[in-house]
Amino acid sequence: MKIYFFDTETTGNTPSDRLIQLGIKEEGVAEPFLNEYYKPPMPIPFEASAVHHITNKMVADRVSFNTSPRYEEIKALFESPDTYVVAHNSAFDVAMLSAEDIHPTHVICTYKVIRHLDIKKEFANHKLQYLRYALDIDLDLPAHDAFADVVLLEKVFAYLLARIMKEQGLSREDALKKMEELSSLPVLIREFDFGKHKGKTLEEVAVEAPEYLSWLLAEKQKNPIGEEDWIYTLKHYLKV
Repeated sequence: MKIYFFDTETTGNTPSDRLIQLGIKEEGVAEPFLNEYYKPPMPIPFEASAVHHITNKMVADRVSFNTSPRYEEIKALFESPDTYVVAHNSAFDVAMLSAEDIHPTHVICTYKVIRHLDIKKEFANHKLQYLRYALDIDLDLPAHDAFADVVLLEKVFAYLLARIMKEQGLSREDALKKMEELSSLPVLIREFDFGKHKGKTLEEVAVEAPEYLSWLLAEKQKNPIGEEDWIYTLKHYLKV
């Protein structure tokens, strides 16, 4: 099995948004397998450009992703039964690829994996850039660039793989299967780290203010990409 790390930059984070950059790196290979910009079928909002600094002018002369020369190659690679593709918060990136009719066969989500492993709350949060510093990963790279994030992602993946192999006594092959399994399972969120209930457990709020959980569930369901864990958690505590 070969392992490829990938990251996307997009016009936004809703189901109607589309791909504007794709970075892909093969495990252990320094040079990018792919690092390309694409012209989306709608303008890039200023709010999105403020995050990733990709503007409409930068992609004005680019082709769309699904008409790009390497589209079929990428589709075949990601859908191959002999390929693991790895992303941080893969639900979002996979949804962006699905909109382009690419449906990866084996997916590992480092965001899901570390949240399943971090039972003792070793990390204040699990975002990729936070982990860069929490794990003391020394890289001279910008944030919110698809390929720069992929290089960092490989380092985070290596930490998680080694940790699972050591803690669970698994071979590399079995550890990869375990990571894929964990990536497919929802994470039960136990404590609020934002808003007026920050610091309280979901169990406490379910008793004190169930109407807030109901409201939050409705909000998360409006744009469910990347919100699967919250939706699962809120339904669990609301018993719906």
